[in-house]
Parts: sequence; structure tokens; C-alpha cells
Amino acid sequence: GSPLAPPFPDICLATGRRAIAYLRALKKASPETLTVCFKDPRTQRHGADLIVAQQHDRLFGKRVMNVITAPNRIDLERIAALRDLPPAELAALPHPRLAVLIGGDSRHHRFTADDITRLMEGLKARQAAGAALMITASRRTPAALKSALEALGRLPHVTVWNGTGDNPLLAYLALADEVIVTADSTNMLGEAASTGKPLQVFHPSGGHRKIDRFIAALSEIATVGRFPDAEAKGDYPPVNTTREIATAIRRALEDRRNPA
Repeated sequence: GSPLAPPFPDICLATGRRAIAYLRALKKASPETLTVCFKDPRTQRHGADLIVAQQHDRLFGKRVMNVITAPNRIDLERIAALRDLPPAELAALPHPRLAVLIGGDSRHHRFTADDITRLMEGLKARQAAGAALMITASRRTPAALKSALEALGRLPHVTVWNGTGDNPLLAYLALADEVIVTADSTNMLGEAASTGKPLQVFHPSGGHRKIDRFIAALSEIATVGRFPDAEAKGDYPPVNTTREIATAIRRALEDRRNPA
């Protein structure tokens, strides 16, 4: 009943440890397929021709490509187009506009009652000072924090996505003068860095040394502050490794087809 059957693909992209057994089986059944593994497979028997690992994983080797941020769907051309022709309801918001990306409880982080209070007080202070807030939460956002965000959404110049309809994340990022993002997700941090705008990182309770290493590495090429205590200012060249990774995969496929 395995779905791994001919015709086999030219390229297989796999991510996460659960996919490794399938990647290994596919490579055995179709040696000519270029197999790519995203993230540390944590085993030598991974079946990958190329591993794309973030620097904070500290994985090195001949077939390992190290990047700071993970690939994402933030398209720089679409961001530029949205800046030129923004949605009317967002274009009407005053500057500074803050995109607020809220994660939630995870393996290493918890949003305690004190964390929620600290975050909300920081957001309310920025709104009271004249900033517009464009807020989106995630499936992991705890109920108490969602309720607090919904209440905040009743204030002037605050918009909170309710989870229905098209996700406005790209428009939020395109129009943001700053991005406030929670530290529980390296993916959200990487997406935020695609804007080239200052990142104000909110740290809920908990943490992990890998995330600390990631934020430290990102701070070397992006403007990263700590919300709400030590905000950072200044734009930087957008950080997005997606095209770099895609180029490396295409090159690896061409090398296999034309070894000379």
C-alpha cells in the first residue's frame, strides 16, 4: 500500500524526521531522484543527496547547505506590489504601522498570565502613542491571549485578523514599518525578516538554546530588538534564503544530469 511507486519524481523535498523513512525508501527505489531533506535528519541513514539545515542546528558536512532562515512563502515581488497598491483598509492606517505576529504555546515556550499582561501593555502603549497595529494570531495562540487581542482590536487603528477569509499576513508585512513577533517560532521570525524592517521580538516564558542561537545569528544581519523593553530601529536588506535554496537545488539537479 505504499504511495512510493513509479513514475518517480526528478526531485523529492522532505521535511521533518517523520519523512526520513520515506525519503530513504524512495532513494533506494529510485536512485536517480534528487532527494532533499530540510532540517537536521538526526541520523546518518537519511537517504538525502542534499540537506538544508539552519545554522543554529550546527549540522555540517559535504552535502549540507547551511542557511540562517528556513525557506518560506514570503515573495519579495508580491510584497513590493502590495506596497505600491495596498488594500484600502490598511492603506488608511496611520504610520507607524506595526505588523504583530503572535504565536503561542509550544514545546519550549508558554504564555503565562504575566506574559500576556506584559505583551498587551506593550501593544497598548504603542497604540496610545499613535501607532497602528495589524495583528494576526496562530492556531497555537492560547484562548486568554486571543481574547485579549480581540479586545485590543476594538481600539482605534487596530485590526485583528479573525481567521476567516484570506490570510492578510503578506499585506501586513508589506505595509509594516516595524514587525513585532513572538520568539516561539523561528519560522515566524524568518518571515518577519523578509521585510527588511526592524524586528521587535517578544519572549514568552521558557526558551531554548537553539532559538537563542538563531536570534543571535539573525541579529548580525537584521535589526532585532526586545519587545517591549529594548526596541531596535533601522532598516536592513531583506533576509530571505528561499531563492538561494531553490537555486542550489536546481544546480544539484543539473549537475546530476550533466556530470561533466
